[in-house]
Amino acid sequence: MISNQIIQNIIDGIKGISRVDLFVADTTGDFVAHTADTTDEMSDVIVEFAESNAESQEVQPYQLFKIYDDAQVELILVAQGSGDDVFMVGKMATFQIQNLLVAYKERFDKDNFVKNLLLDNMLLVDIYNRASKLEIDTDARRSVCIIETTGGKDSVSVETIKNMFEKDSQDIITTVDEKNIILIKELKDDEDYDTLEEVAQTIVDMLASEAMTSATVSFGTIVNEIKEVSRSYKEAKMAQDVGKIFFSDKQVVAYNNLGIGRLIYQLPLPLCKLFIQEIFKDQSPSDFDDETLTTIDKFFENNLNISETSRQLYIHRNTLVYRLDKIQKMTGLDLRVFDDAITLKIALMVVKYMEYIDHLE
Repeated sequence: MISNQIIQNIIDGIKGISRVDLFVADTTGDFVAHTADTTDEMSDVIVEFAESNAESQEVQPYQLFKIYDDAQVELILVAQGSGDDVFMVGKMATFQIQNLLVAYKERFDKDNFVKNLLLDNMLLVDIYNRASKLEIDTDARRSVCIIETTGGKDSVSVETIKNMFEKDSQDIITTVDEKNIILIKELKDDEDYDTLEEVAQTIVDMLASEAMTSATVSFGTIVNEIKEVSRSYKEAKMAQDVGKIFFSDKQVVAYNNLGIGRLIYQLPLPLCKLFIQEIFKDQSPSDFDDETLTTIDKFFENNLNISETSRQLYIHRNTLVYRLDKIQKMTGLDLRVFDDAITLKIALMVVKYMEYIDHLE
């Protein structure tokens, strides 16, 4: 149901053009909008008209019209005055409000359908039946993008996204919680993950310039049937979480580029604790000083290359070797050996995952 304020805006606008006072009430005679003072006598006339079989009726000094919603009388519009001109104004106002009722209901039904689709709350047969009624293509290529802004799901960000995608397209924008904006992006046959990367980056840039907010965008794989949209949504959610843990410096995170982070994210917490205990014994990576952590990160960034790492850290090669020896004494792992390096890399990622879970709890 459209809001009373929208109905009020409609009749105010029509009165401004036609100079005819208009009133809108429900079938019990309670007014939802009006351009002039109302009376109890007018309410009685409205209730009597609502119970009649007439589509329109003139009861001096008013002309009354029924507004339907799915063959059910929803509202009564009253135009003050008599004659053909007032009748025409009343019919126009009735037509406008009734069309808005239909449009808002379709939008509400579509939004409910999309939310239930994303959350996997529908039977397969219902998905296709409702999609057909709502004229949603069931075989289009789609991917779900989750947009999270620093300020949460504010109205400016939502409107910015709608202006970018809803006009003249089959893209769908909705929300399922208080934090995220969901974009179900429809893709052409020649569009792929590079296209999604570009779309996501455009969203980030547009929100920064138009809504003055920082945003991250995560997206799932491309699916070919509407029943698989919920899977793409779950993948986008995982990409969002994994991105917060392992790729906090990135504003665009794709599910198909999560790498080993996807595996670690799905590990049971007891197994993670056992693994960390095995690697670090009584120590903890949180005991590492900033110099050690920086050395480890930079060494991994440069593919275990001592010369390039020492150059980027602005230290002598021998100093770097000393630091690596120190790390070996602390952990028993020699980062110059590939197997040891990958073990420490995974261990540090597992620690990040455990810290993230602890923070949530």
